[in-house]
Amino acid sequence: MRLTRNQLFAQLASLGIETQTIEHPPAFTVADSSSIEIPLAGGHTKNLFLKDDEGTLVLVVAKSTTRVDLKALSKRLGAGRFSFGKPELLMEALGVTPGSVTAFAVVNDVARRVKVVFDQALMADDRVNCHPLENTATTNIARDDLLRFIRTTGHEPRVMVLTAA
Repeated sequence: MRLTRNQLFAQLASLGIETQTIEHPPAFTVADSSSIEIPLAGGHTKNLFLKDDEGTLVLVVAKSTTRVDLKALSKRLGAGRFSFGKPELLMEALGVTPGSVTAFAVVNDVARRVKVVFDQALMADDRVNCHPLENTATTNIARDDLLRFIRTTGHEPRVMVLTAA
């Protein structure tokens, strides 16, 4: 069963994690987000749901300005060639639709199929902005609280350089 946005907020609150959420028109891409004024400090994210040729699933949480080098990333992870996961697989694994991919979605990956990789550049920010399982809002959370939340879901986030070497 996938969590709703309100259930996500309740889970964060139960962990003592404070957030701030701003409602906005749907933002399906980084370009959409750029055209919406979101008055929240911190790093804005882009999220890539990837699958390699052997079926390994990876959620990449990057700073919105980072140019992710998929070829270099697959080598660093010891994975096969990456492609973007299909919408059906995204819904099955993370319980969200395209445009709503977010670090918070690992809460829906109870089978722990998805590896989580964070952009080292994003980790330089004290606060991070993510969709709260829907692309009609942005939630601001302390970086360390986000990593702690991810760990409570049974996932161990990896922090890596995502650009070419």
